[in-house]
Amino acid sequence: MSLYLLMQLLVKKYLDKQLSDTLTGMVNTGSVTVSTSACPSGDEKVTLFGLLMETNARLSKELGAVLESRCQLPLAWFEVLLQLRQNVEGRLKMSEMADAIVHSTGGTTRLIDRLEKSNLVRREHCPSDRRSVYVAITEEGNAKINEALNVHLDFLDELLGERLSAADRESLSGLLTKLNASH
Repeated sequence: MSLYLLMQLLVKKYLDKQLSDTLTGMVNTGSVTVSTSACPSGDEKVTLFGLLMETNARLSKELGAVLESRCQLPLAWFEVLLQLRQNVEGRLKMSEMADAIVHSTGGTTRLIDRLEKSNLVRREHCPSDRRSVYVAITEEGNAKINEALNVHLDFLDELLGERLSAADRESLSGLLTKLNASH
């Protein structure tokens, strides 16, 4: 969720300052100058989408490296534990988890297998539907997500606090929420 917020903030900064330039010639995003000639179609929507994809990939890689080095938690594990922490019951059906972390059901099953071996989650059977299985966070999982959230917040403070104002973050959040509204 917070990586999502980070993406929201970065896109907003770009849109606020650059989209009005009609993306002709060179666009200065503050820290990076993007040549619109790099986009074969010259369409600003293609350029914007490319920036979104690139920003997501770079930020995911950076956050993953920080989580791995500071608390030995892969980014995919962090995402699972965060989804469980955000759920009131501390658990989700496996299919809900797959949707939440945008993985295939098979990939999610293998991911949960690894988390379960590390005692960070456990599987629970659904009493009302024998076909459904819940994944639930354990005490060890709660302790690990607490540690990881502190690291994550430090990462976001360094990244967002230095690059975006509070108004930038709010605006970017609104824009990305709007983009995601149909999904």
